Amino acid sequence: MLNLKKFQEAAEVRDELKSWLLDKAFPIWWEQGADHALGGFHEKIDQSGQAVNLLRRGRVQPRQIYSFAIAKEMGWTGPALQAVRHGLDFLLTYYPLPAGGYRTLVAPGGAPADDFISLYDQAFILFALASAHRVLGREAGLEARAVELRDWLRSSRAHPRAGFEETAPPTLPLKSNPHMHLFEASLAWVEAGGDGHWQTMADEIAELALTRFIDPRTGVLREYFDADWKPIPGDEGRLFEPGHQFEWAWLLLRWGQAKGRQDAMDAAFRLIAIGETHGIDPVRGVAFNSLFDDFTVHDFQARLWPQTERIKAGVLAASLTGNADYWRMASAGARGLMKYFSNAVPGIWWDRLNPDNSFVAEAAPATSLYHIVCAAHELDVWIEKAIRP
Repeated sequence: MLNLKKFQEAAEVRDELKSWLLDKAFPIWWEQGADHALGGFHEKIDQSGQAVNLLRRGRVQPRQIYSFAIAKEMGWTGPALQAVRHGLDFLLTYYPLPAGGYRTLVAPGGAPADDFISLYDQAFILFALASAHRVLGREAGLEARAVELRDWLRSSRAHPRAGFEETAPPTLPLKSNPHMHLFEASLAWVEAGGDGHWQTMADEIAELALTRFIDPRTGVLREYFDADWKPIPGDEGRLFEPGHQFEWAWLLLRWGQAKGRQDAMDAAFRLIAIGETHGIDPVRGVAFNSLFDDFTVHDFQARLWPQTERIKAGVLAASLTGNADYWRMASAGARGLMKYFSNAVPGIWWDRLNPDNSFVAEAAPATSLYHIVCAAHELDVWIEKAIRP
């Protein structure tokens, strides 16, 4: 058995985080977070533990589908597969548009509320279909649905250089963030045994990140671009988010390792260094929302999700290198994340931490469960591999 000293704290915080998910979060997000009368999942649970009845965004349903698919893998004894099917039924009934793509918003009962097609939402639908396919099997017919959506994106949203347009007809700015989740979805389908076009999509997005999204001088991964994939002028073009440095690093490490691409691995480790060096508040112990490319802080508030991406990047880097500093990074990220769980109602969270270390009083968004689950799952998987290689 491997000596556990260098990641003992990571193993301990993994246990705490996993127990919180299994015993508190999954139960309330199924019992209260699922709409058992009208179908699908609610957008939020308030701080009294009650669901908030709002319009349903196209990104919420797939994120919850993924979360409950992973719940089964993590050992939740609740009705994980029922929850996956519950989300799929609502998503595949009410969001598809006749001409292709999935609408962005429906009413609680499923009536159309906004037929806009968000590239970001399409990425999460592809990702959810891969996650559900993994636990439900081929007989569920989800692979064909995913291929249909992928091919529709290729035919209707392909950018002439690489990647995808945000809208049809094209509008600016172009964004790296939806491509990050398309990259994630493509890798999920590659790992699920999908056809070779998933690998092609993953390769294309990785190359776009390495040649366009990442600034060659600073190593920073930017957010907003013009029609030629150049950073847009002004402050918006200078912004970067520590959470996305970590998230892209996690993806590029996976891709680079699989493809034997040292340049991708090097870029990923540089993104991690930028996030850790410039993007962490030493007082609160959490990642800032955003900075400028001169590394001055743009937004001192700290949302929950960047903390989860810090965990994912740290634990994968630790597993690939054996470097104890990365284990410590993952542990610090997990400790920072669990600050957001200081609610009176177990299993929900605060989403935004102010510069003065107070939380914004608001309902917990369902979309954060995906981030928490993914980080906890990564931590769990890699620690188990280290203990029992």
